[in-house]
Amino acid sequence: MTDRRTGLREQKKQATREALRAAALRLAVERGPDNVRVDDIAEAAGVSPRTYNNYFSSRDQAIIAAVTAEREARVAAAVTARLADASLAEAVVAAVVEQYTAPDDRARGAMLLITGRSSLRNAFVESAAAMEDPLAAVFAEQLKGDDDLSAQVLAASVSAAVRVALRRWLRAATESTSSGGLVVPSGSLPDLLRAALAPLVPALDAVGKGPRPRRRR
Repeated sequence: MTDRRTGLREQKKQATREALRAAALRLAVERGPDNVRVDDIAEAAGVSPRTYNNYFSSRDQAIIAAVTAEREARVAAAVTARLADASLAEAVVAAVVEQYTAPDDRARGAMLLITGRSSLRNAFVESAAAMEDPLAAVFAEQLKGDDDLSAQVLAASVSAAVRVALRRWLRAATESTSSGGLVVPSGSLPDLLRAALAPLVPALDAVGKGPRPRRRR
């Protein structure tokens, strides 16, 4: 009975989170982000502003969450799914590129909104940090739990590489503005992601070979 209640509670929380981020994106597209308040998003989702603050710390965070939609968990799951047929480095690079470039009409439309505002661009770039804990768990499993610190450091390095690639991609976007004021990302995001992750391949390959021997004191 306790497990069932816990499961129902988690389902309700997930439903609330989805309703909030969907409302945030819809209102931002309809009115423009600057004309949307947290109270507006909460009302549209049918919850109180206090409840909103239990899920998101700002308006921008909710808008970005509508675009990323648990991407951090999907990246980790995609890495795990590839490990049977690929090295850890290959799995990480392929998973990151796939999850950041998979075709999604809603995401493409939202990106036009995000790229036009610096606060949303920054929030989008920083959202990559959320993949650290899920990836660290995957790396720790590869190390058989023998080196939790290395797993965390490597996961943080992957996250940092993704942020560098996203920042470079969006920086290029701000340098090419159309006459109508629309900002569109330029360059190849898959290529930028692969290039940013390339320096980490040796370390990822080392982790993929299993736990390292403990150092003698």
